Amino acid sequence: MSTPLLEARGIVKRHRTAGGLTASVDAVDLCIDAGESVGLVGESGSGKTTLARILADMTEPDAGQLLWQGQPLPTLDRADRAAYRRAVQYVFQNPIGALNPRHRVGSILTRTLRGLTTLDSSARQARIDAVAEQVGLDRTLLGRFAHQLSGGQAQRVAIVRALLGEPRLVILDEPVSALDVSLQAQILNLLDQLRDRHGLAYLFISHDLAVVERLCPRIAVMRDGAILEQGQRETILFRPQHAYTRKLLEAVPRMPQRQPRCDKVISKN
Repeated sequence: MSTPLLEARGIVKRHRTAGGLTASVDAVDLCIDAGESVGLVGESGSGKTTLARILADMTEPDAGQLLWQGQPLPTLDRADRAAYRRAVQYVFQNPIGALNPRHRVGSILTRTLRGLTTLDSSARQARIDAVAEQVGLDRTLLGRFAHQLSGGQAQRVAIVRALLGEPRLVILDEPVSALDVSLQAQILNLLDQLRDRHGLAYLFISHDLAVVERLCPRIAVMRDGAILEQGQRETILFRPQHAYTRKLLEAVPRMPQRQPRCDKVISKN
């Protein structure tokens, strides 16, 4: 059995409320293999983003362990920890809000690449141009500020920025929730193409099972900080084990008709 690219074991994150400490992430186990796309679904407030920030090393868990290619994160030396942060990139839910409003897009991308690599200025520009072309980002947009971008343009900028350092895993936090249906389809098709081209692994976070179904062969369902069940796409869509998953499915207007497979599913009832 191969070693997962990233593995979470018993991850816990607590926050303080009026009633005391509450777990926003509650003993979560999750693994992502190299080149694999995993969907993480659940309603707002279920703990998806908190878990994603922990996986991206942006937030420290209160308990549990993260392993990168089998190595616990705390045991990594400074150079390997920095390499981990380069290898795991994050696309935020609000791409315009994640861009510095005082800098033009080209400057933002240059600063990002300067922090990720030791490339000289000409090599940095060549890298930005190459990734922008792959993502279908018009080079004229590099001279604009964030507020001058449409939602779809801002999302492409966010994807370019995430890919500049040649990551192995990209965490996508509700990347199409603010887009109309036609733009959603464009971005999902783009992500599919980029995954195949670069061998990327994705953690795709959404409240919408129909969107996750499009991109992710494996799906985990999260509620109140816990993963209730996870399994292959066809199992989750056609043979859900938990009532909450069935509730999410009922909210989808029309699911694609696939022949269900008999896949193993992990359920926490």
